[in-house]
Amino acid sequence: MKMAVVGTGVIGNGWIVRMLAQGHDVVATDPAQGAEERMRQAVDHAWPYVEALGLAEGASKERLTFEGELADAVKDADFIQENVPEIEELKQTVLQSIDQNAKPDALIGSSTSGIMPSELQANLQHPERFVVAHPFHPVYILPLVEIVPGRQTTAENVEKAHSYYEGLQMSALLVRNEIEGHIADRLIEAIWRESLHIVNEGIATTEEVDKAFTHGAGLRYAQYGPFLTFHLAGGEGGMRHMLKQFGPALKKPWTKLEAPELTDELYDKVVSGCEQQSNGLTMSELDQNRNEFLIRLYDLVQEYWPQEQKKTEV
Repeated sequence: MKMAVVGTGVIGNGWIVRMLAQGHDVVATDPAQGAEERMRQAVDHAWPYVEALGLAEGASKERLTFEGELADAVKDADFIQENVPEIEELKQTVLQSIDQNAKPDALIGSSTSGIMPSELQANLQHPERFVVAHPFHPVYILPLVEIVPGRQTTAENVEKAHSYYEGLQMSALLVRNEIEGHIADRLIEAIWRESLHIVNEGIATTEEVDKAFTHGAGLRYAQYGPFLTFHLAGGEGGMRHMLKQFGPALKKPWTKLEAPELTDELYDKVVSGCEQQSNGLTMSELDQNRNEFLIRLYDLVQEYWPQEQKKTEV
C-alpha cells in the first residue's frame, strides 16, 4: 500500500516511521526549507526504537521518498495523513488541495488534536472519505489513534479507516460523537489544568507534581485506566461499592476545571521547574530516555492488560 504524509513536523515524521516500519511505501511532502533533511534525520533517530518493537516484513527506510509538490505526493496514494499546524484555515486549504489531487477512493486522515472533523470536511469535494485520526507522540511507539468521523463521513470509510490504522499495528479508538479535544486529550488537559493550579498556589513544585503522577496514578492508570482502577478500589463489591461509598465526595471541590491565568509568575515557576528537573540532560537525551521507557512499559502493559490475558487463556 502506498501512503502519503503531508507535513513533516514531529507528528508527521512519527507517522512516516510507523508506516515504514509496517512495510509500506511512503511519500512525504512539506514546503518548509530543509524539511527533507530534517525528516530523514528524524527517521534515522527513531528507527532503532521501531526495530526494538519489531519490523514488518519488507520494512525499510529506503521505501521513503520526498516530493516538493503536494499534488505529486498524494496523486497515487491509497491513504493520506495530513499533519499541518493547528490553524483551521490552513488545514482546510491543505485538505482541499489533497482532496482535489488524490485518487477518488483514497482515504484522508487528519492528525488534528482539537478541530472538529465536520468543520474540516465542509468544503471538500469528497467529504465522505475524510476522518480525523489523532495519534499520540511518539507516534512510532504509542499505539492509540482516535478515529473521529464527521457528519458526512460514510460508515464504509470509517470501517476502512479502522482497518488501515489497525494494519499499522495501532489501537484504533472510535469516537462516536465528535467533540473538541476528542477523548484522550480531554483527560490529559484536565490533569494539566489541575497541575497548573497546584504549582500556581505553591502547593507543590513541577517536580513534585510529576512525582505524584509517575509514582502513583500514572502507574495505576497505565495498566487499567480510571474506571477499572476505581472498580478495583471498591474491593469485592467493585465499582458498585466504590460509587456508593465515595460517590458523595464527587461534589466536594477537589478540582478546579478552569485553567489558571498564565501570569509571568506562573510562567517562571513552570519553566524554571522543568529546566531544573531536566538535570542537565539535553532534549535529545530526554527523548531517548522516554522512548526506551515507553517500549519497556508498553511490553509490560500488553502482558498484563486484562483483554490480552483473556486472549491468551482462550
